[in-house]
Amino acid sequence: MFKTVRYSVLTTGLLLSGFALATPAGDLPLMPWPAQLERPATQGALVLNNQLTINLRGDDLGEAVTRLRERISRQTGWEMMPQNGPAKTPTIDIIIARKVPAVPRPDSDESYKLVVNESGVKLTANTRFGALHGMETLLQLIQNGPDNTAIPYVTIDDAPRFPWRGVLLDSARHFLPIEDIKRQLDGMAAAKLNVFHWHLSDDQGWRFASTRYPKLQQLASDGKFYTPAQMKDIVRYAADRGIRVVPEIDMPGHASAIAVAYPELMSAPGPYEMERHWGVLKPVLDPTKDATYSFADAIIGELTAIFPDPYLHIGGDEVDDTQWKTNPAIQKFMQDNKLADSHALQAYFNRKLETILEKHHRQMVGWDEIYHPDLPKSILIQSWQGQDALGEAAKNGYKGILSTGFYLDQPQSAAYHYRNEIVPQGLNGVDNISDADSAQSWTFSMPRLKGSPVEGSFTLVKGSQEWRGFIDFKGKSRRAVGDIEWLSPDQVTFTVDTWMGETRPVLSIHDDRLKGYFLVGNVRYPITGERLDDVPPGIQPVVPDEAQQKNLLGGEAALWAENIVAPVLDIRLWPRGFVVAERLWSAKDVNDTDNMYQRLQAIDGWSTVSVGLQQHTQQRVQFTRLANGGNTLPLQILAQAIEPAQYYTRQHLKFQAGNYHQFEPLNRFADALPAESNTVRHLNEWADNLVSDAEDNESADALRHVFTRWQNNTADVLLLTDGNYQLSAIKPVALQVDKLAALGLRLTDLVARQGTLDDKEYASIQTQLDEAAKTQDEVVIAAVTPLETLLRATRIE
Repeated sequence: MFKTVRYSVLTTGLLLSGFALATPAGDLPLMPWPAQLERPATQGALVLNNQLTINLRGDDLGEAVTRLRERISRQTGWEMMPQNGPAKTPTIDIIIARKVPAVPRPDSDESYKLVVNESGVKLTANTRFGALHGMETLLQLIQNGPDNTAIPYVTIDDAPRFPWRGVLLDSARHFLPIEDIKRQLDGMAAAKLNVFHWHLSDDQGWRFASTRYPKLQQLASDGKFYTPAQMKDIVRYAADRGIRVVPEIDMPGHASAIAVAYPELMSAPGPYEMERHWGVLKPVLDPTKDATYSFADAIIGELTAIFPDPYLHIGGDEVDDTQWKTNPAIQKFMQDNKLADSHALQAYFNRKLETILEKHHRQMVGWDEIYHPDLPKSILIQSWQGQDALGEAAKNGYKGILSTGFYLDQPQSAAYHYRNEIVPQGLNGVDNISDADSAQSWTFSMPRLKGSPVEGSFTLVKGSQEWRGFIDFKGKSRRAVGDIEWLSPDQVTFTVDTWMGETRPVLSIHDDRLKGYFLVGNVRYPITGERLDDVPPGIQPVVPDEAQQKNLLGGEAALWAENIVAPVLDIRLWPRGFVVAERLWSAKDVNDTDNMYQRLQAIDGWSTVSVGLQQHTQQRVQFTRLANGGNTLPLQILAQAIEPAQYYTRQHLKFQAGNYHQFEPLNRFADALPAESNTVRHLNEWADNLVSDAEDNESADALRHVFTRWQNNTADVLLLTDGNYQLSAIKPVALQVDKLAALGLRLTDLVARQGTLDDKEYASIQTQLDEAAKTQDEVVIAAVTPLETLLRATRIE
């Protein structure tokens, strides 16, 4: 059934080529990285064949063992030999210490130990939930090498860093079919994510079939809702995979769908129609009516009959209080009950809601806005406002989880999410300026496509040997900046992670005036500013102490569905969901980004084969539709140079065009693209390498290969853009990519021979790159960035 082979790390087919050993994460294709992993000094592996056997003791895992065999079959292509009864010497021996209820709880023991040696595989766990996680690790370790299929010898002791590791799926904005949700649950289990946060109501739709209030699904769902039987099926499906399901019904705001069905519960008389547009809208429940609490009691009662989890999410975010302020009866109620403002009125509502939840033996989860000292410490705060808000709640004894920085509906890079630490971080003295330091401070204003400008100031400090700095966004705490680089005596750049995404200002200084742009994700936002005479005061980050940090339970990736429909759901969630999972499961010091990307590439392929995730299938389907019967390869090659516009750019462009609504087609080229281009990421590495070492022929050849491929693709992709109106807007982008490819070849050769450009030609090329960097049809040519790196190397000093 199995045998042992021995080999060195350098020759094994099990290990991914190009892997660099990282500390503490290593060279095995595992994600999340385990808490402890040891490999024997003499490398060896357990060779498998289709006669492998699996024994299970201590608990009944239902279909989990059958799924394990099926997935091994998918990973290897084998037709597995049947196993009749327990094996005397099993290939895989799974031992569970104690039997527990099959429905996971917030305090479920998820630890496991996995040992692979010449005797076989031994997986031990205290409970079924640890065993399920261990099986996923085992599947990731199974590799098809040059000679055989095998598992490396390894000893893994593993347990999660945080107990709450979730994914929010938004079924309200765009309905998600049951089969698509189940597939995401399979992916969550593979990533060791353990909470499915199901957003079931919002302004644009009510998706929960209510027995007590049937007009909700009759009038406010467009016929797209889940029956109690379907929701119970999801609960069972999730529990079989070690996943809790926490439902969310948003109250008292985001209530337009409730208003359509039961306007008598609202704070203004209406009439109301189904809301199709996105944004923060006015309908809000009336907290002064007994009928409102009868409604909440009934809905919560129906939910608790379906969802066994001890937590229930009540939303509570983004309450527009206009209806409260203009309703005389509500204003009198506030005066009579000494409620000073709308926040106090919402706290009153939430206290009443908390009493109802207690009656139904449930604990409240809500967004930042529910935080109020009048509420009991049993509530859980989910933060979309950031680490400061989360830190403040934790300092005051409230439990919390983080979603800021984990919004996967926004096409941010995997690296950005990977750097998003749950525990708020201090400045470590970066803003302590001594007499020996030289500091310069600047204001900035960054207009946006929708909403007020982003404003603030930043300070750059020259110490004895190096630069450091910090930035103060208006109303937010001070953040340290990194990677400060003076591109010329009057042009500087640096980086900082913000709520908007990875942000890189590129700024020119002339006569105490500032201009340039903030590169937010991959989109340039022009800014202006001026020099300050003094370093401005700032807000210090809120950092809980070690004891208070225990109130931080974890986090959730969020997929809000304004720009997501089921046919592109997997493209948005995977494989970046594994990156969020690692941040929530693995140790804080598992943070090497290059190592993460190497493992992520392996996990991306593994998850499509073993788990059945469809990030690549969905893209092929979208490209096939756009190719209109033609070859999709030209679109695949074009996609290497392009990324969907990041930050809120796409939403804001839709808003400006009057398309910020539920029926805006998500059928563009941008919708078929992953969040970032791996090809451009490699181009950045090769460009950096070549600039550092002009004799790096390998990097130069790699750059030339990609640029030549793009040039050769132009004629074919233009045939497709001319053949489908849905692609026509991308034609100018394809033409620009062609020009940039020619420019890339020229700059690569110039840098390789250490040539330079005169000021006039340098400025001409920079103007070309600036034009190519503009957002077009909701995409950005990401390849501009490595070309700028090459261009700067040709500047005459």
